[in-house]
Amino acid sequence: MKEKIKSLFFKIWYWYISSADKNAEVIFMNYGYSKEKEELKLDEKDKKNRYSIQLYNLVAKGVDITEKDLLEVGCGRGGGLSYINQNLLPKNVTGIDLNKKAIQFCNKFYKDTNSTFIQANAQKLPFEDNSFDVVLNVESSHRYPQPEVFFKEVYRVLKPEGYFLFADFRYDYEIEETELQLKKSGLKIEKKQDITQNVVKALKFATPDREILIKKIVPKLLQNLAGQFAAIAGTPTYNKFLTRKFIYFNYILKK
Repeated sequence: MKEKIKSLFFKIWYWYISSADKNAEVIFMNYGYSKEKEELKLDEKDKKNRYSIQLYNLVAKGVDITEKDLLEVGCGRGGGLSYINQNLLPKNVTGIDLNKKAIQFCNKFYKDTNSTFIQANAQKLPFEDNSFDVVLNVESSHRYPQPEVFFKEVYRVLKPEGYFLFADFRYDYEIEETELQLKKSGLKIEKKQDITQNVVKALKFATPDREILIKKIVPKLLQNLAGQFAAIAGTPTYNKFLTRKFIYFNYILKK
């Protein structure tokens, strides 16, 4: 029942953001990453999304993606893929998301000639075998009904020697199962990191700006729920990271 409620909330949230966010203020929906002495130098326009961008930068720079064909599964409103495209110089980027409103936003908002956005299911990727050099998935798979099916799809669409750059969170008791699912897909783990502490720092630092944004675009009746969704400091979601009931990981895997 809880998962059905979460799924319904995500659908309503995307619909609401698409309707209310007239100035494209919400283009990232990840929790973010912060590490002392590793702050990125960002353009002024990107500073408001610093912690979300730093998470994408950490994950995407796991391997050299220069002049590579890259697929992001679960691209949301496209902020992360756009940052990667403009700063890490892949050859082509493709973003997919199950949410129709998110893809409509991406196709309207991003105009790079080497980018494509498609509505599609992560567990049934609409691409031929061996299509991409790199597949990226950031903070999305925890909402998939069958993540093990998704991992097998990643393996299928990756070119030989291709890389899967994967960051997400799970309950502490789900980590072992997730790693087993990854191994069963055929992907080989090259590197893994526990970045929970860095995510907690990012959430703490981002809380004031996220509270302001929530008050600006969310009706008062829904602000508490939106705060939990954004994991602002003090919410139950934030506390699960703080107490390590939620573990946030970053993997580099290879086909």
